[in-house]
Amino acid sequence: MGFLSNIFSFIISYLPSVPSWNINPVDSFLQGLVGACAVTILCNLMKIYLYIMCLNDPEKVIEKDRVRPQRYFLEPLNFFILTTIFTIVGSRAASLVVLEFSLRAISMLLSQNKGGQNSQLFLLCQFSVGCGITSSLSYLHEGAPHSTMNLILCTGLAGLIMWYVWRLVWHICSMYELHSKQRYCGICIFLLTNWHKIPKLLCNALKVTFMVADIAAISLINRDFLSTSEAIRFWTPLTICYTLLVIYMQEEQRLNPSEQMTYQTVVVRMGGLFILTLTVGKWADVFHVCVSFLGEMWCLVKCSAMLELCREQDSYSQETRSVKSFHGKNSDLEVVRSALRMSGAQYSH
Repeated sequence: MGFLSNIFSFIISYLPSVPSWNINPVDSFLQGLVGACAVTILCNLMKIYLYIMCLNDPEKVIEKDRVRPQRYFLEPLNFFILTTIFTIVGSRAASLVVLEFSLRAISMLLSQNKGGQNSQLFLLCQFSVGCGITSSLSYLHEGAPHSTMNLILCTGLAGLIMWYVWRLVWHICSMYELHSKQRYCGICIFLLTNWHKIPKLLCNALKVTFMVADIAAISLINRDFLSTSEAIRFWTPLTICYTLLVIYMQEEQRLNPSEQMTYQTVVVRMGGLFILTLTVGKWADVFHVCVSFLGEMWCLVKCSAMLELCREQDSYSQETRSVKSFHGKNSDLEVVRSALRMSGAQYSH
């Protein structure tokens, strides 16, 4: 019996521990609301950008209906689902999602050619942005005496911005084509000349968001370690394994940029987080990673049409750069040949 109990204890030591439920449900709900607002704002701004891009490209005018909002009730339903998911996902699982995406984004930017475009990244990071917002709010309001009141103010501000952007989407998708021609709407005239700056605006906003979220995520995870050496033993193999995994998945996605490969990447990434939480996490973390998987899939499914447009735009941009590079090399070669001919003529003369 003693031998069996020792084996049982050895197995139990590698399983997640039982969580302690010391979370304020009101604060979690408010953080989930702010996270859902951030994801909705990001998605709607990309919708405006892609809609105007399709209108300006004669070959993609028919694609604009894929971007246009189809049914009024789907937006509140999507917001409700995102709020529920971000409310359930804990700060530890959200922190792991944020750090994993940051590593993946750095790998994508480093492997990208200079001057290249990767508009898919704005849609692939939707769930990670929500997790970054919730983990940042959890870290910043930890131990604050009036955290609930502060979160209510954050929710009001985020809701106001989301409502304005939501109205802007419906206005652009219904009236932009008319107003941009007749030039009597200030918003449409402004977007007529500045719509191409939306990715740069989103890029700057995401840089700040993930900088704060990464600091918050590292702090939230490190608070469970008793010593620095224990934290190093956790972070070193995790960083190495995830770096190799990200590089492999990045190469696979570059060779096969399809919708199926995007979903497969989500399965592999969340599978890695699931194994990690089974090894060093708690049962609540395992459950939260499963909820995170559902959230990632939901964010990708609801914007599949926009993802396809971004994938086509990135492929076209890459082909255009390749052609320009090829012509540039040929023109340089012609200059060298002309110089050689001129020097030869002068020598013979």
